[in-house]
Amino acid sequence: MFVDSIEKVSGFTRPINTISRTYNGKTIIPGSATLFFVNEEGYAITCKHVIDVLAASDDMNKKYNEFKNERNKIPQDGKFKRALMGLELKYNYNNESLIQVKHNFIDCIDKMSGFTWHVHPKYDLAILKFNDFGKTLYSGYAKFLKDPTAIKQGSFLCRLGFPFPEFNNFKYNETADDIEWTTTGIQGSPRFPIEGMVTRFLAEDPAKFFGIELSTPGLRGQSGGPLFDKNGIIYGMQFSTKHLHLGFDITDKEILINNKMKKISDYSFIHLGQCIHVSVIKEFLKEKGVKYYEED
Repeated sequence: MFVDSIEKVSGFTRPINTISRTYNGKTIIPGSATLFFVNEEGYAITCKHVIDVLAASDDMNKKYNEFKNERNKIPQDGKFKRALMGLELKYNYNNESLIQVKHNFIDCIDKMSGFTWHVHPKYDLAILKFNDFGKTLYSGYAKFLKDPTAIKQGSFLCRLGFPFPEFNNFKYNETADDIEWTTTGIQGSPRFPIEGMVTRFLAEDPAKFFGIELSTPGLRGQSGGPLFDKNGIIYGMQFSTKHLHLGFDITDKEILINNKMKKISDYSFIHLGQCIHVSVIKEFLKEKGVKYYEED
């Protein structure tokens, strides 16, 4: 049903790859998010919470570099451990503290001087602008549903994004005590679509919807990805998943597993994807003077 539309939407939907690490070790944690382009001028849509991570990364990395500089000045003597503990307290670092985050935009533009953004004051929505690029590496751009009232309960839609990161083009540089991108290894992750039925609408004012609820979850890494129909027309953007308790609880029930009776407990939830409504996206683009396209 969505074969052609996935191919179409894939042309302008791209991953944002991230690598991060905590203070307690050298293990690099890969992650991903999604954006999609709305015109030929380098403007894209993603989630506000994705932009928050990108915006905070520079300050976080700078803070850790300052920490390293101070740490390297501590004499390597019997007082080192005590002095290091004081420095950790100064920078508010513990084993679980996130100390480095770096990101990589995949197949978006050929080069850039940086990027700017606008975040929605109320909803988990942001506009991202790539600055001073030479050429775009995406094909096509979003065409938004012209009549938002056409979205009905029971509509069958699809989302696209990049969960389950498989890229491994990164390493830990022990000499520099730093995480780095490399030119070797796998540089991307497979796109992943997931379908769902429109179950309910999200609204603070009964007269105006700001979101669309779907019968299936949006997956980690799909945040910022488009919601679209079988024709590839954009209906919204995935931003979160909520978890509702079903009440079908099982406690200490005996069942046969591998020819042995075992007691199991299970507490069931339904996981429902939530998407920003197309009307909110178009209003925000219009407010910021960003060109966008519509289609019936």
